[in-house]
Amino acid sequence: MKIQTYYNHIRFYTPHHFVYYPVLVLFLGSSIYLAFTTENTLIWSFISACFVFLFCLAYMLRQHYALTLQNRIVRLELRYRYFTLTGKRLEEFEYKLTDDQIFALRFAPDNEILPLLQDALKNNLSGDAIKKAIVHWRADYNRV
Repeated sequence: MKIQTYYNHIRFYTPHHFVYYPVLVLFLGSSIYLAFTTENTLIWSFISACFVFLFCLAYMLRQHYALTLQNRIVRLELRYRYFTLTGKRLEEFEYKLTDDQIFALRFAPDNEILPLLQDALKNNLSGDAIKKAIVHWRADYNRV
């Protein structure tokens, strides 16, 4: 594997960055041009709107993929933190927690997480209630 430096740290996904987006921009530009230069203005305007929609959809899907991956990482982080604090596996009762509860617990510091976890299981606290119960907030500045 090549050693990473400042000059090569950026990663591109070839099908996405060098095929999909250029083709989409080419088709969008062509359809806008044809909307203004042909007699079929309405049809080409509709086609242009479809390409704009596809561009927006592709951009939103990128964000969705990042959030899905981040949610998996937050879940793994909580499992690790629980294991280091108790020596037990969170997976034994993790199915009783909602995603909202798990994602809220990540903001709790180590000395508050166990009581909050028990309270969430016992009283079925919402994620918002868990966040409000945290006394010393553990910030997450890396959220996508």
